[in-house]
Amino acid sequence: MRIIEPKAAAHGPRRTDIAFPFRPDSRGRTAEAGYDDHVRDLIEQLLFTSPGERVMRPDFGCGLLDLVFAPNSPELAAALQLSVQAALQRWLGDVIEVEALDVESEDNVVRVHLTYTVRRTGTRRNEVFEGSGAA
Repeated sequence: MRIIEPKAAAHGPRRTDIAFPFRPDSRGRTAEAGYDDHVRDLIEQLLFTSPGERVMRPDFGCGLLDLVFAPNSPELAAALQLSVQAALQRWLGDVIEVEALDVESEDNVVRVHLTYTVRRTGTRRNEVFEGSGAA
């Protein structure tokens, strides 16, 4: 008896990940995301998680929303930018290459404009992540 293994696609086996936030799809199954969308979900989780929020990884996150209610100033903008850049490099540096980053905060809303390349697929993406502080 001979076992024949199926051939993998030229670019490797197909990968699907669970979509974030967790939700059912139209068929009632767990929603899935392709790799590039999964990477976007990872970035969103990193940006809007405060350090100390995750019990098993207390240093995960960048504390972006912690600074939303601080008085707007050039110093705050620089602190936000530095915090985001450092977190992206530390936690996702092997997954993405950051090309451009701009963080803006007005009222209680923070917007992160990010241009990056997904290292595995070579896909270049331009995304805007928006979050607001809790009242």
